[in-house]
Amino acid sequence: MNNDIQNIDDIRLLVNDFYSKVREDELLKDIFNGVIQDRWPVHLEKMYKFWQTVLLEEHTYYGSPFAPHAHLPVNKAHFERWIKLFHQTLDEHFEGERALEAKWRSEKMAEMFLYKIEYFKTSGTKPLV
Repeated sequence: MNNDIQNIDDIRLLVNDFYSKVREDELLKDIFNGVIQDRWPVHLEKMYKFWQTVLLEEHTYYGSPFAPHAHLPVNKAHFERWIKLFHQTLDEHFEGERALEAKWRSEKMAEMFLYKIEYFKTSGTKPLV
């Protein structure tokens, strides 16, 4: 039986394992590696802070999570794969209330990001940063 997400070490495990999957995934790797390039340590640190803020209510992330994603060449299939890998990683390591919350929040975030990305692609407007 796995434990629930309890602390920053659990967040690091989740984020590191998830992004190791993303970096190898045939659908996602070129997009992520192309944008992030050699700045993976900086990106991972930002993701630790984001999920620490969201799941542990320890406010260490400040910023606008959507802005860096606004013009990515992604569609529904990319978000579905992202969710699949994220949930798979959660299931491999954790179970409990925070793990379930992480799944729910990841789904809502993917849904919102996809909606906004498609809106900006079709409307010709630019997101406010």
